[in-house]
Amino acid sequence: MSSRDAQAASAVSSSATAPPRRSVRPPAWALDAVIPVLALIGLVAVWELSVWFFAIPGYLFPAPSVIWAEMVENAGMIWGHTLATTRTVALGFIASIVISLPLAVAITSSPLMANTIYPFLVLTQSIPKVALAPILVVVMGANELPRVVITFLVAFFPLVLATAAGLQSVPAELIELGRACRASRWKELIRIRLPYAVPFVFSGLKAAVTLSVVGAVVAEFVNADRGLGYLIVTSTAFFEVALAWAALIVLSVLGIVLFQIVAVVEHVLFPWSAGKT
Repeated sequence: MSSRDAQAASAVSSSATAPPRRSVRPPAWALDAVIPVLALIGLVAVWELSVWFFAIPGYLFPAPSVIWAEMVENAGMIWGHTLATTRTVALGFIASIVISLPLAVAITSSPLMANTIYPFLVLTQSIPKVALAPILVVVMGANELPRVVITFLVAFFPLVLATAAGLQSVPAELIELGRACRASRWKELIRIRLPYAVPFVFSGLKAAVTLSVVGAVVAEFVNADRGLGYLIVTSTAFFEVALAWAALIVLSVLGIVLFQIVAVVEHVLFPWSAGKT
């Protein structure tokens, strides 16, 4: 065999034994991050081109470039209103957590407590918050307290329902096991029911934190001298529609950021729960 034939044979044998090349694919988290960004860019581009193509007046439907310029020009003012709204949202959200979790425990403790508390919960949700806000201003004064109460009333109901559903969804086998080990009602709640209800609780927290933004804005429409809701009302009153759109976009970003904060807290503190919600 010649040297060339030997080299050709070795090349064929090495290529036969070499592992097949795998196609390089981007990680799943990269696709999850890139696709929404591309969709948002496409939406903004269509919005901008539509306003330009149809010659829509700026006082009716401003282009994204106009809204961005207005946002940059009034960045300091918008930031101050954002802080005011964030404060109201945080206070109402914390109040919903403090009150909702004990309420859910009380509801699941006995049918008597459930039949006593549920009608009042439904009553609080059947009252339109926009109609209730002026009454709260008269009762509590023209300060931040009525806005916090409205935010709480909007946010706490889904958290109560989600937590109660989680506490009641524990398999009967686990409850029987705890009672066989002579666990008290308190230990049963802490060691069995609450850990099992964690995914439900965080589902309620995610809904509650986004609804807190809605409640804060509704309250600011009625009684406020600061906040993004107040900025929207005053801007539209003077036909500064681009500024109102800027405040609306900031509100949307605020809701998304708060939702992601709750999701990160769940992922860090309860990683086993994050995949279930």
